[in-house]
Amino acid sequence: MSKLPSYMSRRTLRQGLRSDLGFLPVLATLIIIVVYFAITTGGIFLSPRNFSELVQEIATIGLLSLGSTFVLLIGEIDLSLASVSTLCSVVMAVLSERAGLPAWVAIAAALLTGALVGFVDGIFVAVVRVPSFIVTLAGSIAYAGLLLTLLAGQSTLIIRNDFILSIAGTPTSFLTDTLGIGLPTLALLVYLGAVILNYVRRKGAGLSIVPLAQLVLQLVLAVALVEGAVVLFESYFGIPNSTAILFALILLFWLILTKTRFGRHVYAVGGNAEAARRAGINVVAIRIVLFTLCSLLAAIGGVVAASRANAVASQINPTLLLDAIAAAVIGGVSLFGGRGSVWSIVLGVLIIGSLENGLTLKSQPVNVKEMIEGAVLVIAVTVDAILRRLQVRSGR
Repeated sequence: MSKLPSYMSRRTLRQGLRSDLGFLPVLATLIIIVVYFAITTGGIFLSPRNFSELVQEIATIGLLSLGSTFVLLIGEIDLSLASVSTLCSVVMAVLSERAGLPAWVAIAAALLTGALVGFVDGIFVAVVRVPSFIVTLAGSIAYAGLLLTLLAGQSTLIIRNDFILSIAGTPTSFLTDTLGIGLPTLALLVYLGAVILNYVRRKGAGLSIVPLAQLVLQLVLAVALVEGAVVLFESYFGIPNSTAILFALILLFWLILTKTRFGRHVYAVGGNAEAARRAGINVVAIRIVLFTLCSLLAAIGGVVAASRANAVASQINPTLLLDAIAAAVIGGVSLFGGRGSVWSIVLGVLIIGSLENGLTLKSQPVNVKEMIEGAVLVIAVTVDAILRRLQVRSGR
């Protein structure tokens, strides 16, 4: 029997867990959580209504987690995400409700505020060389004070603008049946086509490829998850606008990170910044762009959260930052940079959201929720560190 070419050689279990199969333990964890809450809540957890509520609850966390993924990929961290998100939502609400500006102007100002904040953070981190931990921690404190100033002593500002509320805050904040079925299917076809095309190209070029069985498993899981979710959504009111926004952005940035030169440069900087610089990559520009995108996505998350709550408040959600970073890390994004996918946050956010939602259905107090989420985050970070050490030892 002839020997297989090197690019088609079988992978060991350890190599598989460090590569694309690394999502399987996370998926298994999610399945265990779902089955447990489905049984202990008498099936309420998996009801279409609760599923719809769950995905709407995690939309903001998902958007912030997507932003967090960008800075984590280059080995940095942003501790101001929750503050930036709330600040931008306050900017939108103040301009819309107090200044009487059109909704699109208020939303654009909120997004511009987020992008500007991220740009400034990126300048300090990439040019001035101040550690991102210090820059974003200081920013978090400053932005919390700024949003209090904008609210001028008002603890809650109600949003009445119909367009802003239509994003996620009204009973009609759902896609039509045509869009609700067509858009996810189209996105699924784009994803499947991109994965298959990448497999064919790598095989033709003699590069390492995943086993065919693993590829088929990946595609089947994608179809089952997407179409299964569509069926659940359509059995209630449909796909929420906020969920559509989240997954559209995930798909967009997945294509950018995996199919463009910019995306390759991001992973190169995260893997070894000095080697990337010597290879001619503008490391400073990459860092600035990623911090800008991070805060911009936090701003989008703030707009969605404000719309769903029909108001903005002076109090920053104390667990929002933890949830956003935890979702990325639990999903497989490395805290040390250079490894992870934007799709990783889907499983991470679902785990975080399922824990919160299930514990709420079981009437567990806040202290129990926070202890469990903290334990899950510690376990995820520990696994990430162990896998990274295994990579170093094997020379990967």
